[in-house]
Amino acid sequence: MSEVPTLTRRRLQAEVIGPIYAEMVAVLGEAQASAILDAAIRKAAIAEGKYFAAKAGGNTSMADFVKLYELWTADGALEIKVLKADEQNFDFDVTRCRYAETYREMGLGKIGHLMSCNRDGTFCQGYDPNITLERKQTIMEGAPCCTFRYRRREENSP
Repeated sequence: MSEVPTLTRRRLQAEVIGPIYAEMVAVLGEAQASAILDAAIRKAAIAEGKYFAAKAGGNTSMADFVKLYELWTADGALEIKVLKADEQNFDFDVTRCRYAETYREMGLGKIGHLMSCNRDGTFCQGYDPNITLERKQTIMEGAPCCTFRYRRREENSP
């Protein structure tokens, strides 16, 4: 992965994805265009998770996962309030999301959740499938904060 800050990388990606998405909507309709974008971004997030798991030598942990968040919060991209961080839990609220602000400024607020929010839990599938995300609301969808509740279950537990 590049050393470009994630917020900058997402803006650059959006500059390319936005016009492609608009063209897909014109040809295929909004529902199908959104489904294609959703699937593509999710696959990219899983691949990114696998990349970071490989960098960790496959020895992933919640502590290492928490450290990865420095990539997504760099340059003030996210302002977060950590509620709990231990080997099984990483709970925090996002109180400011510059990703949402960026997509809205670009006129892409309607698909911002597809380009960023759906990456958050999906990334875990590639990084460590024992880590899951529960999130009830996001700033991208109009809530006052995003609620991130990551859980890491023991290996081989259901």
